[in-house]
Amino acid sequence: MPRRKLPDNFYERIKPGLHERVGRELRLAGTVLDLGCGSCELVQYLAETYRQKVIGVDLASDNFPKKRHTHAGVRFRCIGRDATHIDFAADDSVDAIVSMWALHEMHHPKAILREAHRILRPGGKILVVDFPRDSLAQTLWHEDYHRPEDIAQMLREAGFREVRDRLTAYRQIAWVHGWKRAT
Repeated sequence: MPRRKLPDNFYERIKPGLHERVGRELRLAGTVLDLGCGSCELVQYLAETYRQKVIGVDLASDNFPKKRHTHAGVRFRCIGRDATHIDFAADDSVDAIVSMWALHEMHHPKAILREAHRILRPGGKILVVDFPRDSLAQTLWHEDYHRPEDIAQMLREAGFREVRDRLTAYRQIAWVHGWKRAT
């Protein structure tokens, strides 16, 4: 489908499906960290659906939900903090890390990805889902986005291995993942 035929609400329409895909990809992780969690929607989804321990981190904490548990009573955390220094997490303490629609907003993405590598356990996975350059998002919001291959290179430079990148959802979503080398 050509980009010009996508509706302006395209991203809101595909968000539930992306949450499901992220959940399936990270379903085996016990502890998940969401970098740039925004209003903690994905955090709540993962906690509710997969009963995972999920922690969201975002500078703009004013959008966090008042309740810190799902309808089923599963607790989750949303922390207002700069992700370049995740001092609440020890080295090798998180099973998986996700960043959805946030990497392009981060002022120091390479430093944040290095910090993500530090706290991810050996064998752990990172998943970056973002708007790519030349996407509908760029037309709508006039922001600067990364190409998937650039995100992949940043992950490699941060120490991640077996990095894979692709475009999905009519080439409107960059889907990039990598692994921390098992020791």
